Amino acid sequence: MREEYLVVIQAKDMGGHMGGLSGTTTVTVTLTDVNDNPPKFSKSLYEFVIPEDLAIGQPGGKVKANDRDIGENAKSTYNIIDGDERDVFEITTDAQTQEGILRLKKPLNFETKKSYTLKVEAANIRFDPNSGAPFKDTATVKIAVEDSDEPPVFSKPTFVLQVDENAPINTVVGTVTARDPDVTGSLVRYFIDRHTDLERQFNVNVDDGKITLAKPLDRETDMWHNITVTATEIRRVSTRGGDSCLNPLWREEEEMCSQSNSIAICHPNGNHSQISRATVAIRVLDINDNAPEFATEYEAFLCENGKPGQVIQTVSAVDKDDPIQGHYFEYRLIPEMLNNPNFTIKNNGDNSISVLAKHDTFRRQKQEMYFLPIIVTDNGNPPMSSTNTLTIRVCGCSREGIVQSCNVEAYVLPIGLSMGALIAILACIILLLVIVVLFVTLRRHKNKPLIIKDDEDVRENIIRYDDEGGGEEDTEAFDIATLQNPDGINGYLPRKDIKPDLQFMPRQSSGPNGVDVDEFINVRLHEADNDPTAPPYDSIQIYGYEGRGSIAGSLSSLETASSDSDQNYDYLREWGPRFRRLGELYSVGERGHLSYS
Repeated sequence: MREEYLVVIQAKDMGGHMGGLSGTTTVTVTLTDVNDNPPKFSKSLYEFVIPEDLAIGQPGGKVKANDRDIGENAKSTYNIIDGDERDVFEITTDAQTQEGILRLKKPLNFETKKSYTLKVEAANIRFDPNSGAPFKDTATVKIAVEDSDEPPVFSKPTFVLQVDENAPINTVVGTVTARDPDVTGSLVRYFIDRHTDLERQFNVNVDDGKITLAKPLDRETDMWHNITVTATEIRRVSTRGGDSCLNPLWREEEEMCSQSNSIAICHPNGNHSQISRATVAIRVLDINDNAPEFATEYEAFLCENGKPGQVIQTVSAVDKDDPIQGHYFEYRLIPEMLNNPNFTIKNNGDNSISVLAKHDTFRRQKQEMYFLPIIVTDNGNPPMSSTNTLTIRVCGCSREGIVQSCNVEAYVLPIGLSMGALIAILACIILLLVIVVLFVTLRRHKNKPLIIKDDEDVRENIIRYDDEGGGEEDTEAFDIATLQNPDGINGYLPRKDIKPDLQFMPRQSSGPNGVDVDEFINVRLHEADNDPTAPPYDSIQIYGYEGRGSIAGSLSSLETASSDSDQNYDYLREWGPRFRRLGELYSVGERGHLSYS
């Protein structure tokens, strides 16, 4: 088919006779399409096989109706006109290929319906008004549902079970059931998702789904327990010859495979997706296993000037149990105090009682505190009871009954002593205290010296220095304690700032008691002047910089600008015994020249 034609037209004059003139032109003829062709399916019957587990919205097959027209006249729309009473399928048009795509609107179920026969219609979107109606064509589509391995299906999504608290271990709580919807009807095994039962309080029978107790339950701790039970298909394979489960690595808390009579029961093909889950809500039923007790620790206050029959305290009780018929508490005094002379109780009719005083002669001096034991019993089966104690304090109150003081005040009780005897006892106590004070004072005075030290001892604390550097490093140059001790001259005391390499033998004194101080000082002076370890001029001083503040200066400063002939080395003799030999070598001779030896 052609949409365009090129026509060449020639024109001649003189009627087309010889000798006439002519001219040509080209004419383009374009054909405009009209919808004069109906859509036509390539075949009248389409057959598809769709698995039952195909997801909703996924394509299950394609059909196409061809149209010889072009452009808008060739566009068609597809519809299902018969065979889809359950509205399981839908068909849409692909704008690019003009194909009809068959999709799922609802899930398929092989066990419910195995095949579908649909009648599909293709119709042009535009039609020629002269034709009176749009062009159409129909085709038959047969769909076969393919059986797929589906997970087990529980009989209901949620199971509600109940069990008594404190029921013994292995008590059956209830049963969950699931079946394999496939035609094969494989066996189902049950497991508990341990992430929902961290304390492992329940077990489930893998074969029949019976849930039993693994631990006793306490309603007062948890009233409800929600666990998840999973169901999976199993198959039987022979294990003779040492074969084992196909996928022994996949397990939950219980093993997924069990050996029994050479038959291994395993998950089919190890397909983990074929698992169903159901929620099991377990309610713990209450039993009367808790005794009632006071709602709080009561402490009542009783006025000394209170009236008989006055309400001291209103007491109520609580019970952790929750009986169906509600709580009812009975209060009574212990048998030993049924004829209590001080207090009584009255039932208020609302599970509370009032404690009343029987008289008005309560005194703190006589008894400050009372303890009233009360037995509280519930209406459970069997009934439970407990003994609770109410503490009652006797207090001083105002005339209006307002508590002012509950402490025991000091009272002088008659003990058979007269006022004179009490005064005598008090005087004795005071006298004893005075004696103790005097004794302590005398002991302190005895510790002080009775004789004042002589002037020589006093002078030891005050030292005057006139020598250079006194008080810095040479604080022991003249030790007065040594001067006072004649025996001190028997030993030589080295200088503190320099550890000597050579020590002189000590000089023996004439006697321990005939020491001349001047002679002792002269001996020490001679030893210091001839000490080879002593530095020149002065003791070692500590300065921030080397040589600063010293007459000798730094060793690097031993230089002169004078000539060799003008050198004078006589000062070397003044540097002490260590430099005496050096001074002799460089000393100036009598002839005015340096002598070398």
